[in-house]
Amino acid sequence: MRRTSPSISFLLALYSFIAYGSSVLLADNWPQWRGPNGDGTSSERGLPTRWSKTENVVWRLPLPGPSGATPAIWGEHIFLTSLRPKADYVLFCVSRSGDIRWTRKLSTAEEAPKEGEGNASAPSPTTDGKHVWAFTGLGDLVCYDLQGTLVWQKNLQREYGEFDYWFGMSTTPLVHGDDVYQMVLQMKDPYIIAFDKLSGKERWKHTRESNSEHESRHSYASPILYEGKRTLLLIHGGDHLTAHTLDSGAEVWRLGSLNDKSEYNRFLRFVASPVAQSGLVVVPTAKNYPILAVRPGGTGNVTKTHTAWRRPRGTSDVATPTMKDGLVYMLRENGVLICIDTKTGKDVYEERVHKGDQRSSPVWADGKLFCAAKNGVVHVVKPGRKFEVIASNDMQEQILATPAIAGGRIYLRTFNALYAIEATAKTGD
Repeated sequence: MRRTSPSISFLLALYSFIAYGSSVLLADNWPQWRGPNGDGTSSERGLPTRWSKTENVVWRLPLPGPSGATPAIWGEHIFLTSLRPKADYVLFCVSRSGDIRWTRKLSTAEEAPKEGEGNASAPSPTTDGKHVWAFTGLGDLVCYDLQGTLVWQKNLQREYGEFDYWFGMSTTPLVHGDDVYQMVLQMKDPYIIAFDKLSGKERWKHTRESNSEHESRHSYASPILYEGKRTLLLIHGGDHLTAHTLDSGAEVWRLGSLNDKSEYNRFLRFVASPVAQSGLVVVPTAKNYPILAVRPGGTGNVTKTHTAWRRPRGTSDVATPTMKDGLVYMLRENGVLICIDTKTGKDVYEERVHKGDQRSSPVWADGKLFCAAKNGVVHVVKPGRKFEVIASNDMQEQILATPAIAGGRIYLRTFNALYAIEATAKTGD
């Protein structure tokens, strides 16, 4: 038998290690609610199209209570917030193998939480691979390291005044660079605020007013970034989308016409967040009102100068849109998917995915669009200019949370459990 020389054996081993390591290193994390790019897209490949409560399920971790929070994932660490009995709100750290590494109590509610649509654990956690930040609708903002050691904590209601929302605070904070940003767009005293992410020290606080009225002053959307020639913080609510500097929160530009005064709706609270990619921000509103696209390069009131296109009706109400390959996918609260050309604003199609309620936001990965309905059926849609539902996978448990995708897996958070779903998985591994 011919022997392989030690040097060749070493090179072959090194090649195998590099090949395997590259596949791991190139796998996306899911560090925040809308994924690695902040737009609901992932570069993951090899994801399953079909699964069930058992088929292609690596593990199922029962959870103590319902929540609409999406997991944040970095390598071997999975973070999620949840309600548990006696109205405690907690942060979990779960391993990739499905074991709970640690649990930390964040808040205790003074009143019984709402049922069916969400509760104070709805804001999703965020991680940078070294720390994790979590927020509850009761105002508790915390930072832990990966071992579960508390780095800092504060309560926004105690420090800045009680929240003034009709349906509870559910906004997810945004972590970028050295800071964590939060928006509190409420009936009275609306503001945005930035903290040093490692100390919790306030960087700045900016009053974010508008001429909106009544419930339209409330926003349940979350702050996002626009990253172009200039990185901007985008704040959605109070009848406007505004762009702010990161260093002081100063307003750079403002987009109106989201709630036209000629047919003003005093109940037009925003829930869905905008989605941004290079050169364009797509802006939903609520309750079948318009969806707009704005070019993010102006200053002042940019409604007339920088609006790229405007679809007068049909916005998503709760689900945040996603964009990929020149198309925006907007999933309405009634299960209708609208695909729009991002350059022209013209409809590519408008088709029904399902007939139930829609709360979770669509996610694009592996040439598939994953749409989780509230009734627990996850529909897999083929992206592109022709509508096609590839598969429908019934989890038989309610879903409000957006799917998270990382390390070759789909993580589905239902009202009852967290599922790790992987192609050709063996149940119980």
